Amino acid sequence: MSLSGKIAIVTGASRGIGASNALELAKQGAKVVLTYVSTSSDNAINEVIQRIRSLNNGSEATKVRIDLHQPSAPETILSATFRAFPSSDNKVDILVNNAGQTQCKLLADTEIEDYTSMFDVNVRSTIFMAKAVLPYLRAPGRIINITSIVARRGSVGFSIYSATKAAVEGFTRALACEVGPYGHTVNAVAPGAVESDMLRGSVPDELVRYMLDNTPLGNRIGTPEEVAAVVAFLADPKAGWLTGQTICPSGGLDMI
Repeated sequence: MSLSGKIAIVTGASRGIGASNALELAKQGAKVVLTYVSTSSDNAINEVIQRIRSLNNGSEATKVRIDLHQPSAPETILSATFRAFPSSDNKVDILVNNAGQTQCKLLADTEIEDYTSMFDVNVRSTIFMAKAVLPYLRAPGRIINITSIVARRGSVGFSIYSATKAAVEGFTRALACEVGPYGHTVNAVAPGAVESDMLRGSVPDELVRYMLDNTPLGNRIGTPEEVAAVVAFLADPKAGWLTGQTICPSGGLDMI
């Protein structure tokens, strides 16, 4: 197992892509910290942790309920990580910034609260989770940011969401330059249409149909597991020559 003994933090890990990321890293042997925000997700997060523990492969899992809107969240997550895994020597090997929120709303209808909420979670928490982890990141460390195909493809109603994801891609490239000399890599994963609560709850049906019609590989929606496979590859020691990149698992809907 390529990640045996590694310490990984996955934000927004109670369901969908985040849960699959955590499970896939654990399958490779990692000890995983899963964050989530709402008590309504207690059962979901516990189910993911149980699945990880049932692997019986040396991986471990713990959870942290935290609101990433709060500036203090990164330090709280790190403290919980080191308490849960004291053998880590206060080190982290992998950070997956997965937590995010979306909204389909025309700019004319967008309020300052919409902007602030999305930028706080999608951008600020990504930046300051990375900042908090860096002093403890064990070389060769991995930072993997989950963005979206909409960072590069315009869609009606997603101006603010698209802006947040484009910001994270720019941050990914710049941070890769900063930490490369220390042996760390920073990459982004920009999924296309993937089966999730976010897709079904926030994306208009006509946009989903458009994406299906224009996806060369099977005209289908992807699965969280297919995205997690890309994340696990980037976390692998064999991916040490890949940094500052955005990989788009989208069935060919977007070709970079």
